[in-house]
Amino acid sequence: MSEYRAIRANHTLLEICAQPELAAQVTLQPVTRLGVDAAILFADILLPLIPMGIQLEFAAGEGPVIHNPVQSGTDIDALRPVEPRETLAHVLAAIRIVQKELDGKTALIGFAGAPFTLASYLIEGGSSRNLLKTKRMMYSDPQSWHRLMEKLAQVIADYLTAQVEAGAQAVQLFDSWVGTLTPDDYREYVLPYSKSIFAALQKTNVPTIHFGTGTASLLPLMKEAGGNVIGIDWQTPLDWAWERLGHQVAVQGNLDPVALYAPEAELEKRVEQVLRQAGGRPGHIFNLGHGILPDTPVDQVKRVVDLVHEWSFQSVE
Repeated sequence: MSEYRAIRANHTLLEICAQPELAAQVTLQPVTRLGVDAAILFADILLPLIPMGIQLEFAAGEGPVIHNPVQSGTDIDALRPVEPRETLAHVLAAIRIVQKELDGKTALIGFAGAPFTLASYLIEGGSSRNLLKTKRMMYSDPQSWHRLMEKLAQVIADYLTAQVEAGAQAVQLFDSWVGTLTPDDYREYVLPYSKSIFAALQKTNVPTIHFGTGTASLLPLMKEAGGNVIGIDWQTPLDWAWERLGHQVAVQGNLDPVALYAPEAELEKRVEQVLRQAGGRPGHIFNLGHGILPDTPVDQVKRVVDLVHEWSFQSVE
């Protein structure tokens, strides 16, 4: 969005996150411009790593770079505990500003990265296609792996709880890279830690969303780990996934982000396909199957919002 790019022309991503007024402004931009049904907090999943002692930079053209990656048990021991109400107070302040601006008319969703995804960034030092270093620690030094996951799970549970206290009306746990695992690995190395976060969040009485990509084979395990809503990526048919999960949970998804570049008639067909797969059941949140791409035409996004609203109103009638 041009509004966001104007801010980024003068501020880095981390600078925006560190200034509550700017983070709140960016959070509200899609609500004002697009008419979406919920605001999503502007932040980054890696923010909690900074007060843990991690040196994080977003390098131009490279994405996140961690200058002191975790490579040993000693590095894990050096990770500091985090009190989010103090060290991440700027994020919570942004939530309060947004809530005041929304004035109860639009919901606000907070979020955090899941332990596995944060661990992968910590160990790899940034993004990685095969997560070689991450899996090597899992397999060769499971004791260190489990200590790292325990630390991260505690930080994330506290952080999301603090977001709810500040005014978030739902929270989402992003496990973006968990689709690289087999079901057996997920059960042994990931599930207990994501489950502990959702168990802690039950006390907040807000809806929770559990999201990952490449997770068709992991969906039953993700449901076991927790979340009132399970995110479905664009590679998995929504109706198939919902049947596999059972209709006692809600689902979120799952338009391919690249479909937003398609001609309008093709885009409309694909939006309608997702809605038909949902079948008008209660508990479907229409969304992309993964993050939006930077140069996506904004008018196409607005068209999708309008199409979903039109379809929803027709279904009600």
